[in-house]
Amino acid sequence: MRIVFFGSPRAALPSLERLIEGRHEVALAITQPDKPAGRGKESTPPPVKKAAIGRGIPVLQPPKIRKDPDVLEALKSIAPDINVVVAYGQIIPAAVTDLPRFKSINVHFSLLPKYRGAAPVQWAVLSGEEKTGVTIFELNQRMDEGDILNRLEVDIRPREKANELEERLSRLGADLLVETLEGIEHLPRIPQDHAQATLAPRLHKGQGRIDWTKDCVSIDRMVRAFSPWPGAHTFFRGERLLIHEGKPQPGPSPAAPPGQIVEVRKEGPLITCGGAGAYLIVRLQRENRKGMAAGDFLRGTKMETGDCLG
Repeated sequence: MRIVFFGSPRAALPSLERLIEGRHEVALAITQPDKPAGRGKESTPPPVKKAAIGRGIPVLQPPKIRKDPDVLEALKSIAPDINVVVAYGQIIPAAVTDLPRFKSINVHFSLLPKYRGAAPVQWAVLSGEEKTGVTIFELNQRMDEGDILNRLEVDIRPREKANELEERLSRLGADLLVETLEGIEHLPRIPQDHAQATLAPRLHKGQGRIDWTKDCVSIDRMVRAFSPWPGAHTFFRGERLLIHEGKPQPGPSPAAPPGQIVEVRKEGPLITCGGAGAYLIVRLQRENRKGMAAGDFLRGTKMETGDCLG
């Protein structure tokens, strides 16, 4: 098939690579514009752009695809059989999605209709789901509401972080995409049950602040869900600390206010939680510094029983 590929982040790369390596022709890649990144705020291309250029594939980066007539003209000149969308990051207009011979399809990292939106993996972990998966569906002009062509269900591993889960789903999704394209003409189109839909809206930095009045299991889910971004964080003596890893300690909460250090162990500080149990911080990061084991942090920063976070 002649394909136009829409995608931006690292999670889209396995699908792009599988299409290139297979018997399909990726005639064009459409991705988000370069963005400033890092301490120096240098202009950085999306991973899909770098991969496409490395393979000799032309790239377009419309700031707002809905207002860019050049994209439609480019697609008309290419005459693709299908558009494939994987974590592109913009709503694509109907004139573009309806142009190919087959309806445009999207590789989405959840079991639709659950977790429609920009952050399905993070919200599945945050909500304590035991299972998730990949859904391939036909695009329409409503967010993640098109008919389902194929899907794959997997277990979420007990200590799996969102970035680890997303990487696993991206590889599984790439395989499912190839399988779906092989049977695209004959696969049944299954309408979604909109009554079962849940949303997974885009995350923002402020959501990462830990609320120590919650129980330890909820706090642990948050740490795993927000890895690596926006990052679960708390404050100690006015300094923002990113919490990369910890261990929930179920049971009755210690007799201390939420957020108080009730024990300083070799692994790290044990923090009381409001709902139930306590939370042991084992890996953290000072702002604009490298991450480190909490034990190493304690050797350079004095934390004592009775000190408070938050």
